[in-house]
Amino acid sequence: MSVKEAIAARKSIRAFLETPVSNGLLEQLLQAAARAPSGGNVQPWRIYVVNGPAMTRFREHLNKPTRDESPAYEIYPQGLTEPYRSSRFKVGEDMYRLLGISREDRPARIRRLMENYKFFGAPAAIFCFIDRQMGPPQWSDLGMFLQSFMLLAHDAGLGTCAQEAWATKAETVASFVQSPAEQMLFCGVAIGYPDEQAAVNGLVSDREPLASFATFLN
Repeated sequence: MSVKEAIAARKSIRAFLETPVSNGLLEQLLQAAARAPSGGNVQPWRIYVVNGPAMTRFREHLNKPTRDESPAYEIYPQGLTEPYRSSRFKVGEDMYRLLGISREDRPARIRRLMENYKFFGAPAAIFCFIDRQMGPPQWSDLGMFLQSFMLLAHDAGLGTCAQEAWATKAETVASFVQSPAEQMLFCGVAIGYPDEQAAVNGLVSDREPLASFATFLN
């Protein structure tokens, strides 16, 4: 598979088979993804793998009573303007349409939202942390690492879904993985073999036309 093919075919997977993912395969993918660009070779990513028995323990950990948590960061800006607001709205509506959930069925939408915190049934996951001293350039490095990892996972036959939703449970995650205080959670990534029969996995998000984001200077 070429890089171009992997980029074109990769998408967020939100329904997985129960088929286990080996730690050996995850090790290979993470090691290869570490070749992602990094300014000054800082390599700011800190990764915690949750798989097998650890996933079972983590799901039990999630069921423990907790106090309300403050999000680690603001996932979307307040007062998001156009065209960004419409793009975000449309992909959500497209997903609910595939699932047969109407706009008026708020309980069903909430139940679906909560599937985020089950990794959509994925058997494996990673949590991506970054040192709190890092700034926007290093967050960019982390994004390039994640893109590299997800493309490599797709090439290996796996599906992934990067989930910033976990930032709303940063304390719960940190207490499980025992991350040091100087590290903050950026996101989780659900990992597994895609359920090709699941309607939600038919979602292919739109992309803006080139003319809307690229300017060629003469």
